[in-house]
Amino acid sequence: MSILNLLWRNLRRGAMTLHFPERPPVSDGYRGLVRFDPALCIGCAVCRFRCTARAITFTSAKTNFTWSYDPGQCTFCGRCVEGCKEHALTQEPECPPIYLTLGALKKSYTLPRKPPPPKPAATTAQDSGPQAANPFAGGAQ
Repeated sequence: MSILNLLWRNLRRGAMTLHFPERPPVSDGYRGLVRFDPALCIGCAVCRFRCTARAITFTSAKTNFTWSYDPGQCTFCGRCVEGCKEHALTQEPECPPIYLTLGALKKSYTLPRKPPPPKPAATTAQDSGPQAANPFAGGAQ
């Protein structure tokens, strides 16, 4: 095939470029943008440790913590969503937004630290009887 034939076919086909606000369709395997629900987050930072792209940052203090997410760094792998036991992170299948400066999409949330859930009350030997106090006590009588 000659270069002239290739040029002629491309000129007859017309422009294939999408105009600015248009976007290509999202593929079936795309997991989507990470969404954060501050009401469900307990501040465990598991999402930060699971994020291989370092798109999630987490800073902690005694009374509060700051959770930040930068979609410009995200690879949309979904590891952070899988690791969140409280379901504070979800993924929505929408295209990443357009940005022109580094860090323009970064979102930060400063939240108060939630107290840990109360521990269940331990049972005492008096509540369970004499056998519960020493499980190795001779059972043969």
